[in-house]
Amino acid sequence: MPSASTLRVLIVDDQMSMRGIARYCLQEIGIKNVVEAKSGAEALVSIGSNKFDLIISDWNMDGMDGLTLLKTIRSNPLTKRMPFIMATGQRDTEMVKTAIQAGVNNYMVKPFNAATMKQKIEAVLGKLGA
Repeated sequence: MPSASTLRVLIVDDQMSMRGIARYCLQEIGIKNVVEAKSGAEALVSIGSNKFDLIISDWNMDGMDGLTLLKTIRSNPLTKRMPFIMATGQRDTEMVKTAIQAGVNNYMVKPFNAATMKQKIEAVLGKLGA
């Protein structure tokens, strides 16, 4: 059972408001160690210099989108097993299939709340402890 208070999470979204909502939801479920990136490229820099227990990334971003970020992470032997949850405002089943084929661990539709986020995280990492 992973402890929420020790998890280190990277939020990747090009919209500051969505990063703020995600951070708030994470804090509501006890995850305080959160790093934000405003692009896929910025996320790769953070991943190269930090260890994360989970990445939560938006799909639609300018420059490198979330799917490209996921594929890049999965192609690197050092990061290929890093848990990855994709968030998007679209409810397209073909997009979900594409993300699953690329190796996503879970998928969240925006808007989400803390309860939904906790459920998605626990489906990937296991039940969260205090």
